[in-house]
Amino acid sequence: MSGDGLGTVRPLPGSGLVARVEGLLLVCDAAETVAADLLAALHDTAASGGDGRALARRVAQVLAVMMGEPVACAVAGPVGDGVAVLVSGPASAAVTGPGGEVRLAGRDALTWSDRLVPGPVTGIELRLPEAGPAHPLARLDGGVVVGGGILCDPAGAGAPPAARSAVPRQAEAPATEAPPPAPYPMGPPDPVPPIPVPPPPRPEQQAWHPEPGPQVPPQQGPVSGPIPAVAPRETDALEPTGAMEGGGPAGSFEPESRERPFAPEPPAQGGPQAAPEPEAAPAAQPLVYGVDCKNDHFNDPRVPYCAVCGIALVQRSLAPYQGPRPPLGVLLLDDGMTLRLDADHLVGRDPDRAPEVTDGSVRPAKVTSPDGSVSRRHLRVALDGWDVNLIDLGSVNGTQIQPPGDPNFYDIPPNEPVTIMPGTTVRIGVSRTMRYESHRNR
Repeated sequence: MSGDGLGTVRPLPGSGLVARVEGLLLVCDAAETVAADLLAALHDTAASGGDGRALARRVAQVLAVMMGEPVACAVAGPVGDGVAVLVSGPASAAVTGPGGEVRLAGRDALTWSDRLVPGPVTGIELRLPEAGPAHPLARLDGGVVVGGGILCDPAGAGAPPAARSAVPRQAEAPATEAPPPAPYPMGPPDPVPPIPVPPPPRPEQQAWHPEPGPQVPPQQGPVSGPIPAVAPRETDALEPTGAMEGGGPAGSFEPESRERPFAPEPPAQGGPQAAPEPEAAPAAQPLVYGVDCKNDHFNDPRVPYCAVCGIALVQRSLAPYQGPRPPLGVLLLDDGMTLRLDADHLVGRDPDRAPEVTDGSVRPAKVTSPDGSVSRRHLRVALDGWDVNLIDLGSVNGTQIQPPGDPNFYDIPPNEPVTIMPGTTVRIGVSRTMRYESHRNR
């Protein structure tokens, strides 16, 4: 294996330009007017010690100012044991990792497509449309040559292209295939008693505050590192099991599974009685276990105060029951856009054509940035019971969170749900932010 970690790199025949500089790869159409700018971005990133994420960001800045048809180019570079990839126009890329082969095509996006593929990576292929098969004796140890693509074998085994075709093709994994465990970024919550006993009040339901000294989460290492996974908080698997004996701090009750009674307004005097309007919105919401405050507001059974009127909830005197989940608040973006948290959202530069949007699973939320740091499918906001989770979809520039009361931002791991608390600020890519507010209007 070479010193840059790319192993054997073979150029593919063609009329474009292919380059390998300090572990960074570039393929582009030599006829494009921005070919020199793309090569300059490659050399500048390598000279400054940048990784694949920095290269993708620099190339996105070059492509963002272009007008007309998208430029044919593809770049790749290491990020940890994974690889960041960006493709534009008719170029394509394939990266073989632990989950199979991930393919990206510039034609699938209005601008460009990018992806952070987790490692270990066993194969990288960047290709222009006219690229031919690789010669088994050809090698690119560094520099810029004429060609139509690059075939890279980080393992150094030198397997021919035919051997890679046997790897099962895997499309971009939808967010629903993310691992089910949900890390909790503010530290592990206190244990919640299983239903039928409702949980005690949680006076500690505020942001995690680090001890005085360096602003680093416990057992985490560098500030920019991923948040450690912890055991998920079980909140929605509430199974009514029958009354318990009284005398404990939780009291005695038996949870119910019931719907709110509907009380239509009385008809106006002298006129016919109109049929009551159906409450379509609540019926469409998932059913969750909750409790009512004295003003009949439906609440998360773990919170000590009503999220609507602020009145104290005395859990030992409340019986949880199953009802439609109300909106969990809003996400306020830095440009004034508001995302109502009554359904899942897909945040990205070009979310409308994503499969989970076209099949109706999530709502699209288009977020762009001048620096090109927001991926086409960047982040999924997923509601789970009473929790708001963030799932970074392998974006090149990542997603960071700033817990309430904490001055620092922390990376969230890709493709793993992370629960956020009200007051959390979320950074999407490099420059876009949004804030989670839990206040509900009913």
